[in-house]
Order: sequence, then structure tokens, then C-alpha cells
Amino acid sequence: MKFKAGMRVEGLEILEGRFMAAVERVGGSGMKQNNSGGWQLYLTRDHVMFLHNLLGGGGDGVQCVAQFSVSLLFHDYHISSRNADRIAFSVEPSLLHRALRSSLSNLIHSSSSPFLQMKLVKKLPAGSSRPAPFLSFETKGQRSAVIQDVPISRPLSAADVSDLHSALLSAQELPETLVQVPDLQQLQGLVDRLRHVGDVLSVSITRYGDLHLKLSSSSLVTLGFEFRGLRILGVQASPLPNEASLSPQARMELAIQRGEAMSVQVSMKHLLKSIQCHLAKPDCTFFGIAPQGACLMVIFQFFIPGTRQTDKSISLHCRIPVLDSGSN
Repeated sequence: MKFKAGMRVEGLEILEGRFMAAVERVGGSGMKQNNSGGWQLYLTRDHVMFLHNLLGGGGDGVQCVAQFSVSLLFHDYHISSRNADRIAFSVEPSLLHRALRSSLSNLIHSSSSPFLQMKLVKKLPAGSSRPAPFLSFETKGQRSAVIQDVPISRPLSAADVSDLHSALLSAQELPETLVQVPDLQQLQGLVDRLRHVGDVLSVSITRYGDLHLKLSSSSLVTLGFEFRGLRILGVQASPLPNEASLSPQARMELAIQRGEAMSVQVSMKHLLKSIQCHLAKPDCTFFGIAPQGACLMVIFQFFIPGTRQTDKSISLHCRIPVLDSGSN
């Protein structure tokens, strides 16, 4: 298998300045040599993807998918393998982030036309008698070249890549109803305060655009927050007029009885990890509950700069496992 690509400065800035910080926060550190759990870098003919916990269900349980079109990141891209030109391997996010940061600094201070090449190589590590795989970054200036080698795991086998691709397709299935969170950083502060009260959060979403967050502690203290009239994507419904006078809990119970709402319980730790994706600077964030309450999905939307149109070259979402499917 072979991979070699010339990186765009704009693509390097997107990864280093926005996404790698989110990747580190969501997935923590540590490279899984057995390629289960942790972060995998998945390369295909058309896309570059960072995948967390899609294989083996390891780590902290949160699945995350960050996908970029090849043309967004690279101006010269060559990939070949016996597995339909698909290559995947585990990588340590902090080491990759460090290499990207250093490469960007070298390009900024270069007096000549910027050149950064990324490729897969095998080299003999110090003190070892066996070659090991690396993701190599070469930055060339007018008078010098800087090479940085990021250690990676052995590339996944054809069977593992097939399993990874199947898990990716499953992870991209969308809920029927999504509601837009009004302010992601405000929500992060709210959830961060709630975690001192309890570890489990009930999340309820209606087809009317209502989002309920409720936390019950072991000391019988219950805290709840309600967001109403949020923007909806997908299946919608209209609430009954006489429900305006009811309490939030009563309205939610009626909506669940009519099949127009879903509720799940999730770990506060998992939700906080997912919300760390605000570091990628998304333009919109949506919550949704998968069919049968399989998971809580947090989807981050990006706009083409200077417009309100969705940038289809970037996608990012997290799947949070449920502790209890609640009432659906």
C-alpha cells in the first residue's frame, strides 16, 4: 500500500487550528496497537476521516466521526492499496497535532513557496531491528527541509478495514428529528455545572422543537432545563394548543405518549466530551435521538465561509451511548 499527498496550507490550518484540539479532547491520549477503540485515521480515494471508537467499542464509549473531502486538505493526492484504495491505522492525536503545528510554523516562516508533503513510510526506529510504520511530514523551504515522523500502528487488515467501513456507515444513520442547540458554549457551561450534582442526564426531544435536560441526584435533588421552539430538521409535529399551560414534565409525558418525543439517559461525562467539539468552531449544533433510543447524536454543521450554506466538504458528529432508552 502507498500514500503520498501534498497538503494545502488552508487544509493544514483547518486541521491544526480547529479540529485537532477537538480530537484530543474527545478521545484523550494513547494509541491502540490492536486497532480497537482509540482514534483511527481512515484514508480513501475521496475522503480523509478521523474515527473514534468505531472498532471494538473501546475507550470511553463515545463514537466520533470527523470527515473531510480530499480536495479541502490536499492539492496532490495519491493512494493505492489492495483493499479498494482504502488505508486505516491508529494514531496518537497529540503527536499528530504536534507535527501539524510544527509544519504550519515552518511554512509560515518559509521565504519560498510553501511545500508540505505527507506520506506513509517504514523506518528503523532507534534501538530496534524491525522497521516500523510512520506518517511522515516533510516541509521544504528555500534552503532547508524538515522531516517529522509520527509513529502509527500497523495498518488495518482488509477484514478490519471492511469492519471499520461497515461501522462508519452505521454511525452515519441520522435520527428522524434533530433540534438545533441555541448556543453550544452556553450549553457546555450549563452541563459542566450540572455534573457536580449527578452523573446521569435525561435528554428528551420532541417533534415540536423542544429539548429537555433533567438531572436527578442521589440526594433526591432534581434539576431541569427546557428549550422550546428550536429549529427542527426532519420529522416535525404541532403541539396541541391547550398544552401551553402544562408543566414541562407534563408536556413531555404527553408528547411521548403520542409518539412525538423520545427520551434517553446518558452519562454526563460522555456528553461533556462530545460538546468539546465546539473547539472545531461549528456554525450550528443539533441534538437527535436515534431510532429505538439507540444513542444520542450530536451533529455539528459548518457553513461555507461568508454564507449560510452547508459546507459539504466537512462533517463532524458524535454518538453518545445510552444508559437507559427511557420512554420512546
